[in-house]
Amino acid sequence: MRNPAVFVPHFHWDREWYEPFQVFRHRLVAALDTVLETAEGDPDFRFTVDGQMAAIEDYLEMRPENRDRVKALVADGRLAIGPWLILLDEFLCSGETIVRNLQMGWAAAAGLGGSMPVGYLPDMFGHVAQMPQILARAGIEHAALWRGVPGSVDGHAFRWHAPDGSEVRTEFLFDGYDNGLDVLLVPDQIGRALGEYAEMTAERWGNDPVLAMAGTDHNAPDPQLATWLRRASGAGRPITIATLPEYIRDHVRDEVSAVVTGELRSHVRGNILPGVLSVRLGLKQRMAVAERTVDHAERMNALWSRRDDSPFLSLAWHKIIESSAHDSVVGSGTDETCEQVDARLAEATHTARAVRDAALAEPTALVPSDGYLVANPLPFPRTALVEVDVVAPSGGSVLVATAADGSAQPVQLVSEAPTVLSDERMDASQLERVLRRIHRRELFGRLIDRYELTAGSLVFHLAEVPSGGPFDLLILRRKVAAAAAAHPGEWRVLTLEEARATTLVPVHVPASGLASFRVGPGDRTAARSTAPATATDRTLSNGLVEVAIAADGTLDVTGADGTLLRGVGRLVDGGDRGDSYNYASPVRDVLVAEPAEVAVELLENGPLRSKTRVTRVYEWPAALSSDRDLRSGRTVPTPVETLVELRAGEPFVRVSTSFLNRSADHRLRLHVPLPEPVAGSASAGQFAVTERGLTAEGGWGEYPIPTFPAGSFVSAGAANVLLDHATEYELVGDGSQLAITLLRAIGLISVNIHPLRDEPAAMEIPVPGAQDLGVRVENRFAVVPCATGWQGANAVALAEDFRNDVLVTRGTAPAGGPLPPDTTGVRVDGADILVSSLRRVRDDRLGDGTEIRLTAMSDTGSTARVTGAFTEATTVDLLGRPLSATPVADGLELALGPWEIRTVVVR
Repeated sequence: MRNPAVFVPHFHWDREWYEPFQVFRHRLVAALDTVLETAEGDPDFRFTVDGQMAAIEDYLEMRPENRDRVKALVADGRLAIGPWLILLDEFLCSGETIVRNLQMGWAAAAGLGGSMPVGYLPDMFGHVAQMPQILARAGIEHAALWRGVPGSVDGHAFRWHAPDGSEVRTEFLFDGYDNGLDVLLVPDQIGRALGEYAEMTAERWGNDPVLAMAGTDHNAPDPQLATWLRRASGAGRPITIATLPEYIRDHVRDEVSAVVTGELRSHVRGNILPGVLSVRLGLKQRMAVAERTVDHAERMNALWSRRDDSPFLSLAWHKIIESSAHDSVVGSGTDETCEQVDARLAEATHTARAVRDAALAEPTALVPSDGYLVANPLPFPRTALVEVDVVAPSGGSVLVATAADGSAQPVQLVSEAPTVLSDERMDASQLERVLRRIHRRELFGRLIDRYELTAGSLVFHLAEVPSGGPFDLLILRRKVAAAAAAHPGEWRVLTLEEARATTLVPVHVPASGLASFRVGPGDRTAARSTAPATATDRTLSNGLVEVAIAADGTLDVTGADGTLLRGVGRLVDGGDRGDSYNYASPVRDVLVAEPAEVAVELLENGPLRSKTRVTRVYEWPAALSSDRDLRSGRTVPTPVETLVELRAGEPFVRVSTSFLNRSADHRLRLHVPLPEPVAGSASAGQFAVTERGLTAEGGWGEYPIPTFPAGSFVSAGAANVLLDHATEYELVGDGSQLAITLLRAIGLISVNIHPLRDEPAAMEIPVPGAQDLGVRVENRFAVVPCATGWQGANAVALAEDFRNDVLVTRGTAPAGGPLPPDTTGVRVDGADILVSSLRRVRDDRLGDGTEIRLTAMSDTGSTARVTGAFTEATTVDLLGRPLSATPVADGLELALGPWEIRTVVVR
């Protein structure tokens, strides 16, 4: 008997792409209406809902009356839903976002009868190394996917291993998620077509059943599908209709010899479309901001608030996860689609910010209003620089920052603000209009400290914290009215603010903790805790890092171990005739790497922060020619500002670039030349540091450009670059330089004829917004020279420090009172330990707890010591289900294996 065939009816539903969400939802409702009617009318019909609960949620929001119909089909095993909330792009969001995606999808499916236990990942543009561990630690033993699988897999399944050794049996959809459609083109010829397909792919299947995925984008299967297949079944080849979990349960063998370890980014059997890593930079940046803000909000709410704001936090996470969809954050949609993603991420950020600020308002109420509260979102102690607005020093006095324990640190004066906010002359009859500006005591964003009212003159003195007595606006109105009547004619109204200054303050903050300080006149001899940051016209130093600015505006950076990186920050701009999915160089490209002008300006020379601005003006071609094969002869002078900053005590140099983009169809990259060529690189993201070589595996219809994703840092030889958001990099010059993409500006979703891709990735739709014309393009990162690579540089911890600023708020208690003592939250000690989540969780039986997720970011594992105000701990899986009680004795000791993700709940 010939191999049986198993048909899995499904659709793939891009929630938003070449049409915005609501347009596609209208089609979704019609498609799922058809699916329900077909399933209820034919007991043989089965359907798999694309692995994402968003499709079900979006449908039931429009068809709430059909909820019971959906539940009945799920209960009957004929409708497979979950496990994800959305089919995401795995490289353009954090590992924590992947976990929350799975958690929210699983929970949503549970409310309708339960999720399918299959990690279905049909159309992602490659897969992260830790996905097998994420699935396995949620109790999921099987995956099914298409893109990124290496050529070493010659069958239809393999065992996919994560770096920690976790594995899932993975069904390889080697012909895509629509391989069954061609068989169904002529219903009366299904038997013949199936036979031909089975023969063509026989080496893949061996003696196993042929899996035919019967579905495609944005369409329900034909209602007659089951009838067609019943008619075609037999003739020596039985045909079964199944959901994907039924196929896994009833038709696959667990014995699979092929093993693949780590990330899946091969081009050999499907396009992975690597250009999405760098197109529409703004979406990548806003995703990172939203993720950081909700993470900080969860931590502040868990540690410092009596209020459980979980509903708001869930809303923020939901919007982030919606935006992580593989046609959303990647930026491969239309302009209106990307605008919606942008707005959704902004809404997530706003929601999380509200929770964060409300949580901090509680401890802030204990800090006097002439002081500041500083909150550390990271679970290790740190000394941070904070920038605050204070009363300016007078009479040659100096300012110092005084902590709660009475210790004092000198501050750095950054700038002073003008004291005259307005100077107006008007007729006495107009004075009432001035008083309308006052809201209770507030005027121009400050508070009225006192006022002076004399004949023809009204002077307001404003302060951030009033020192005068009470202020009564009604009394002022009566006085002004009387004075105006007594002295008609011209009046002068002067609004003065107390002299203000912006200062930098060094603050030591406990792990996940709180500290407070106030700034005022003090002793010039207050001791500094670290070597000062200094600067001259073209050099910066802080005792750990030295920077010299070369004549061309690049940087020579010497690290703490003496490692020297020369020429850091060289900018190389070239044409891009590709699209949102794939970069492509024009046939006759023009690379611009040398600036026409260079100017250097010293901004700050310490002692806490030194900063220099380097302005380089480049002549970039304005666009491509009409045939897209040549860069325009017309150039646009483009000044690029680079801020170079050293802070006292930091072992890295902070670098930020900014320019107004006035050129189309181009790619700009920042180069970091290496002391010697290297054979590979490593980048951090999604709970792992992944090593890669100089090339990528090709073999399909896409040229394998070796551009790779990086999340929190990228390392090549002695160069370690800490990142602010997910980005794209490449080792160029035979491994002699690290190139990081700052901007890729393109004008089409997909081009029909692409020099590096055989087939279109989508329709050729113009997207002028993806050119970022008239947009100020900003990037920030930090460079850590270290001869022993990312491990020796302590890049895991430094990347967390760089990306997660402390949070600063002004006190709200009466001024002049004592500062509250410093407070420690949860502390985690251990080498290369990443804490990706610290949040409040609730258990109906055990009560409130604090969930902590830790990962050992090394090949050797690590022991994490967790301390805080808790007496018991439970290890849970990634879905929050208890696994085992963990002893707690003077803290919690957790021995983590290499790359292990561990989740504990402490109470």
